[in-house]
Amino acid sequence: MEAKKTPKADLENKKSIFFQIGLILALAVVLFAFELKSYDKVTIDLATRAVDDTPEEIIPITEQKIKPPPPPPPKQVTQIKIVEDDVEVEDDLDIDVEADDETVVEEYIPPAEEDEEIIEAEIFTVVESMPSFPGGMGELMKYLSENIKYPPLAKESGIQGRVFINFVVEPNGSISNVKVLRGIGGGCDEEAVRVVEKMPKWSPGKQRGKPVRVSYNLPVKFTLQ
Repeated sequence: MEAKKTPKADLENKKSIFFQIGLILALAVVLFAFELKSYDKVTIDLATRAVDDTPEEIIPITEQKIKPPPPPPPKQVTQIKIVEDDVEVEDDLDIDVEADDETVVEEYIPPAEEDEEIIEAEIFTVVESMPSFPGGMGELMKYLSENIKYPPLAKESGIQGRVFINFVVEPNGSISNVKVLRGIGGGCDEEAVRVVEKMPKWSPGKQRGKPVRVSYNLPVKFTLQ
């Protein structure tokens, strides 16, 4: 059987050449791929806007308050007293009409003012005749029992006892300088002072027959019933 292919058309003997060419092309493509640089894709969005939520610092406005000018001082009205011609006017000023630059003028020295010392009357503790409440001690106890109002705080807290009050009986029988010597609290001290300050006038104490100021101590009793 005769071969139908010509020797030129027979590619069997050229297989190795084509294989080498293909291998070279494949290596070239691989090398080109390694040498090719790659860049990261960057997306720019021009329509997006960032919102700044930083609170704005508000600086307070300092107000300068201008004070109104003070009112003008009241005008002093000078009163002119008309004196008749036949009335003599006393003038304490001695005016020398012939004085000149060489005249010696005596320095005016105002009279010294004496300070008045206020001497407070002595307060006695014990006198010949001690002060007394109108009607005696019985009326005094009756006055206290009828006028004392038990403080609500002391009543709720169960506070009871005696409040010792000191006061001064003046020469006219009035009461002054009321103070608490020893209290029990709960509003009882204030109530005792209130009742003592409203007491009627006493009969004043006397020393050598004269009314004097006398210090007096009075216990005010608070009892829950």
